[in-house]
Amino acid sequence: MPNQGASTAVVKAAFEAMGHTLVVDFYPWSRAVAEVKDSGKYAGYFPEYYYDSDEFVFSDSTGKGPLGFVEAKAKPISWSTLKDLTPYTIGVVQDYVNTEELDNMIAKGELKSSTVTSDSQNILKVSTGRVDLAVIDSNVLKYLQSNDPKLKSAAGSVQMNSKLLIEKDLFVAFKNDANGRKWQGILNEGLKKIDIQAIMHQYIQ
Repeated sequence: MPNQGASTAVVKAAFEAMGHTLVVDFYPWSRAVAEVKDSGKYAGYFPEYYYDSDEFVFSDSTGKGPLGFVEAKAKPISWSTLKDLTPYTIGVVQDYVNTEELDNMIAKGELKSSTVTSDSQNILKVSTGRVDLAVIDSNVLKYLQSNDPKLKSAAGSVQMNSKLLIEKDLFVAFKNDANGRKWQGILNEGLKKIDIQAIMHQYIQ
């Protein structure tokens, strides 16, 4: 992807404003988190939503992610509260933080869920009717529909549900140690020097 994605474009610009060069490697989500926590090679990972953690400290917001559900175009689902979704099976990605209410309801068994390791798998499962909905950022869905060859058969049969769960702030999660906190401070200063919204908007458009 150009500039390795919209979030990378923002974080790279912020570090460059502070005289530093950002280097990004890509891993499956669970491994990315583990690499920062355990390997000592990386200072942080992103894009992450905020959650209570003793292991990580979070940057200031690096942008926003419109979080909702992907659904089958042929079977759109109308809902007002999450309790309305109890008849349905919801696809989630392993170790993703969604919303506190949704994650708690899934953990308590109040909502039926199916776990996969990637957003692409969830889109395919929605398109084939194996799950009714799947949690996804609408920008991620738009990108994958256009660029993931595995989704060619599914791209035209799914859409974003008309109601968003939430528009969540995105962050870099740094390891909660001296090095992580140092880079957290540098990034936060850099973010004040750039126009985050303009970079995000220009990239996604």
